[in-house]
Amino acid sequence: APVGQKEAVQLALVNSPALQSLLAQGWAESADAAQNGRISNPVFSFERLVAGDELELGRALSFGLLDILTLPARQGIAERRIEQAQLRLTSEVVDHVTRVRQAWVRAVAAKQTLIYAQQVFESAEASAELARRMQSIGNFNRLSRAREQAFYADSATRLATAQHVTNATREELIRLLGLDEAQAGILQLPERLPDLPKQALDPGAVGATATRTRLDIRLAQASLDGAGRAQGLGKITSVTDIELTARRNTKIDNATGTRSDPRGYEIGVRLPIFDWGGMQRDAWNARTLAAANQLEATIRTAGSNLRESYSAYRTAHEIARHHRDEVIPVRKVISEENQLRYNGMIIGIFELITDARDQVNTVIAAINAEQQFWLADAALQASLIGRPTNTSLSVTTSTPNAGGAGH
Repeated sequence: APVGQKEAVQLALVNSPALQSLLAQGWAESADAAQNGRISNPVFSFERLVAGDELELGRALSFGLLDILTLPARQGIAERRIEQAQLRLTSEVVDHVTRVRQAWVRAVAAKQTLIYAQQVFESAEASAELARRMQSIGNFNRLSRAREQAFYADSATRLATAQHVTNATREELIRLLGLDEAQAGILQLPERLPDLPKQALDPGAVGATATRTRLDIRLAQASLDGAGRAQGLGKITSVTDIELTARRNTKIDNATGTRSDPRGYEIGVRLPIFDWGGMQRDAWNARTLAAANQLEATIRTAGSNLRESYSAYRTAHEIARHHRDEVIPVRKVISEENQLRYNGMIIGIFELITDARDQVNTVIAAINAEQQFWLADAALQASLIGRPTNTSLSVTTSTPNAGGAGH
């Protein structure tokens, strides 16, 4: 069955190797972050010393005392890093889904446009042939025939371009869906884009979503929290480090047959003589300051991006609706009137063909307007989640052709 936009997104989520790669990378990043919140493994050392008749066996178990004391702080940092990794992964998935939605829109619109480009080409071909025959019997001048031939050549170029665009947009969608050659061969797309929604989204409802639940703001907030916790831990670890060692030795004197088992512990402290860790603390302060300013910049940018995306969405909706409700009905009335005038022998066949071309061009412009709306809709949905994307509009307007000439 033809794959709709929703089905295309679902297919990409379960089938795209690129998306599976993103998930695996996110898994690895989360695992690395969790590892930083664990205690380092203790170190066991064994030594054997022989001096004459004496044999000494030494056993020691060492671990970082500061690692244990700072475990809660490091676990908090690890949790923030895991949260950041998950948010980054979510952002990448949202970005991939947005690209799939937009690629689907472009592929369907290109397929729909190709149909009308074929109609224009067939009309131009018939008109050029008719002009050639009429010139051959003296009913058409050379200039008028050249105009028809030029339009035919231009239509052939536009048809070839439309065919390439159709193939290119389809292949782009295939790549994003992760289809192999056999799957791509059976991929079917709808014949036309979905109908426009009856009402555009309300600006009040859109503005209400510009909160701290957005992905970009949550990611910036998690970065700030992680930097703050790391800064607090860095104030301690940048100055010193402590290692605790439990030791047990066994000393055997073969000459006297005596044995002793001394045991105890030792503490190793790194002395801040040459480096008091000032540069490390400055670096952590700078990172925290950068994260705080990044959060503020993200909050300010989020609202602007959302307003821009909504403006593009609303403009595209108005233009597409204008084509649907105003331009196409007017063009249809013109076409009907020209048909009546042709039946009454008021205008000739070339004027009628020219009107047919204008009508097809109007439909193509309407398809382009609908395409721009659905592209803007996908961009707005991504912006609402917190993953802004391109919101530029490129709407084609229909203009009458001057290819036909009266006689």
